Amino acid sequence: MSRTIRVTVRGAFDGLSAQQQAELVAEQAQHDFMHTQYSPEGYLAYDLPARPFFAFRFVAQAAEQAEIPAITAGAEAKAAPWMAERGYPVKNLTSQTVDLSEVPLGKRGRREAEKRG
Repeated sequence: MSRTIRVTVRGAFDGLSAQQQAELVAEQAQHDFMHTQYSPEGYLAYDLPARPFFAFRFVAQAAEQAEIPAITAGAEAKAAPWMAERGYPVKNLTSQTVDLSEVPLGKRGRREAEKRG
């Protein structure tokens, strides 16, 4: 059974220069929190200048539960270098991993699952 794993890596920008902040604000429409998605490459979302925080959202597939820690570590290993490559100082990186196969279905989800079989 394949499991869909979602990893959210969160952190804060730390001491952005005025030029860096202006660059991020100019690109903000591409990184809107209201239109976030999970992708294998990672989706960066932030809301500058309102908040100095950001979130990277990753999705991956795992055949076994034992693969989940490596998937989490891989997401963290993608987020920090992405920021460093662009010269964005960050701090307080944390991650949250969700195995969607373990998320309880709501009423609508249960109904749809019953229809499928």
